[in-house]
Amino acid sequence: MGGTTSGSKLYSGGLAAVIDIIIIAIITAIAASSGDPITTAVGFFFGLIVVLALSIRVLNEWNRMAVLRLGKYAGIIGPGFYLIMPVIETTPVTIDTRVISTAFSAEKTLTKDNVPVDVDAILFWQVKNPESAILNVQSYYNSVLLASQTAMRDIIGKSELSMMLAGRDIIGKDIQDLIEERINGWGIDAISVEIRDVTIPSDLQNAMAKVATSDREKQARVILAESESLAADKMLEAAAKYKKDPYAMQLRSLNMMYEISLTGKNLMVFVPTESRGFSIPTPFGVAGLKEYLQDQQKQGRKSK
Repeated sequence: MGGTTSGSKLYSGGLAAVIDIIIIAIITAIAASSGDPITTAVGFFFGLIVVLALSIRVLNEWNRMAVLRLGKYAGIIGPGFYLIMPVIETTPVTIDTRVISTAFSAEKTLTKDNVPVDVDAILFWQVKNPESAILNVQSYYNSVLLASQTAMRDIIGKSELSMMLAGRDIIGKDIQDLIEERINGWGIDAISVEIRDVTIPSDLQNAMAKVATSDREKQARVILAESESLAADKMLEAAAKYKKDPYAMQLRSLNMMYEISLTGKNLMVFVPTESRGFSIPTPFGVAGLKEYLQDQQKQGRKSK
């Protein structure tokens, strides 16, 4: 009957088993003194039930239990089946050795730059030495919770808001280190601290949103101005090339008109009125229309 617990004093249940047998024998002897076999059997089973009810302990694989003998620490039991001495020995505390997750928070705590924040976090911890957890602290679960809350408040008071928002993993590690420092000697290991949420006042959120919006607008305008400057440089390069070859400019104009016509919409296109500056005769436009009207007038006069 029994198991092993690393770093803890183990309880030996051999004496308890002997005491249980003696108690059952005494109850059976008292019942047998009446001389009635039925009374003897009833007394035996009654004694057996009483002893089992007072002495049997069955613990799961992940549980440990402390045994006190007349108020003095006797050792740790678990996991498995155990017998303890009735009345003389007690088991007031059961410890879970699995990883435990505990949620804790800090409300309206001032940061280093005097900003009130609400922080929610989760601590993952585990009892490594049940003996220390029982003997060195009154209520190890509540003590871990309180140590976590005070550690979080201390770290928040030493951190700026920007650091808390951008470096949650760093803040969590600092809180974990401080918790380990405070629970040292309790037989408990703080595995990690995860920051779930950091809440700031609504007016400060609005102000930060405005700052972020202004920064984005500033960047957008700078990028637009840079684009305009780059486009102007490219246009100047294109103008210099078109200046060397006027036919290229005319072909570009015609190509632009063709691209506009591909949109499939009803559009009005104004044809350039004069291109003689490029040494290219304009077949139509304002100048061409004027020549057409003059020809029509001449033909009308001839017909008369």
